[in-house]
Amino acid sequence: MNLTSMARLMPGIALCGAVALAAMGLQHLEEAWTGRPWLEALVIAILIGTAIRTAWTPDARFASGIGFSAKMLLEVAVMLLGASISFQAVMQAGAGLILGIAVVVAVAIGASYGLCRLLGLPKRMAVLVACGNSICGNSAIAAVAPVIGARAEDVASSIAFTAILGVIVVLGLPLLVPVLGLSETQYGVLAGLTVYAVPQVLAATLPVGMVSTQLGTLVKLVRVLMLGPVVIGLSLAAGRDGASRPGFSLNRFVPWFIIGFLALAALRSAGLIPDMVLKAVMPLATILTVVSMAALGLGVDLKVLGRVGGRVTLAVTLSLLVLLAISLGLIRLLGVA
Repeated sequence: MNLTSMARLMPGIALCGAVALAAMGLQHLEEAWTGRPWLEALVIAILIGTAIRTAWTPDARFASGIGFSAKMLLEVAVMLLGASISFQAVMQAGAGLILGIAVVVAVAIGASYGLCRLLGLPKRMAVLVACGNSICGNSAIAAVAPVIGARAEDVASSIAFTAILGVIVVLGLPLLVPVLGLSETQYGVLAGLTVYAVPQVLAATLPVGMVSTQLGTLVKLVRVLMLGPVVIGLSLAAGRDGASRPGFSLNRFVPWFIIGFLALAALRSAGLIPDMVLKAVMPLATILTVVSMAALGLGVDLKVLGRVGGRVTLAVTLSLLVLLAISLGLIRLLGVA
């Protein structure tokens, strides 16, 4: 990256950094006044960013930096989180949970697609909503859209509501802990199975506890890895030769930051990451995540909700509730304590 490119990114990164700094400052005040952060800086950053974006649309000077923060910085943060997770945790999760995640994704896609069709959504829009809700939100929608030949307006509508609903899920999901009497382990599995994006899992689980964060991230990563098989399956179902499409590769479906996450987890599992390095890496990951959440919030305009069709709104919401019910069923079935 040259100096010109860096200069172009700086206004947007600075705006995200200012929002993140305000969020961390408010969390500090919370801790001083109440003894604990009822709203983590990650969540506060989303709220502030969303409020700013709804009241004011940042001009072109900020766009590239906000986009960089929302994508690259959050991917780096997720990769660094791998240093805190060992493969022993994967083994503790058990083969039953890993298989269960795959089943939940498959069942949720089928159920969501059926709901969307019952509500009268076109087939392609139904596929976008089903895959977006069941796997990883916008990333799944973006990956699936070209495979099924979705229209631009279908993609825009799906992504617009997913962005808003994703924030609502992050803010509302922790409230289920006392309502349903969930343990940190149970909540981590639930968050990993229902929250749209990997970094959003951090915002949804950190207020509950580190066990929830680690397990939620693990479950979510397994869920994200389902995107590859799903897209390949849809490509074959559409009668297209996926292998001949430009850019079709394993790396397209297993992003670099997930590979990095797994590599760091492997190093941690082998005892090759010193404690002093880990103590420096984890605060950095947290800061980058707060900045990224600010950027995500700056990309959510609540006014777009009024421009999204009622049937799409209902379909996405019902699909999420179905996913939530299926996920809770898996937790009970596996006896996760």
